[in-house]
Amino acid sequence: MFYFTTLAAVLFSIGAAGVLIKRNPLVIFMSIELMLNAVNLSFITYSRYLHYLDGQVYAFLLITIAAAEVAVGLAIIVAMYRHKADVDIDAAGRMKG
Repeated sequence: MFYFTTLAAVLFSIGAAGVLIKRNPLVIFMSIELMLNAVNLSFITYSRYLHYLDGQVYAFLLITIAAAEVAVGLAIIVAMYRHKADVDIDAAGRMKG
């Protein structure tokens, strides 16, 4: 259990660093997905070792939410690219309705 939780913590840390450091929205989305997968790994690990199925249900729910987040996020990024031909995250703050 220690190895899985350590791996989840490392993956979550790498994802959090990617969100905080990078300026490209695609890299930020990949980092968010990495953090969500780290949380999924934690859910599955605790579910396995505590012999409850709740963690697996939460992991399945989180996978569904992540898929919806990617669909909406990629649509926003494509709209940004079509509008300005640039996907810089700072340019997204300057966009108006």
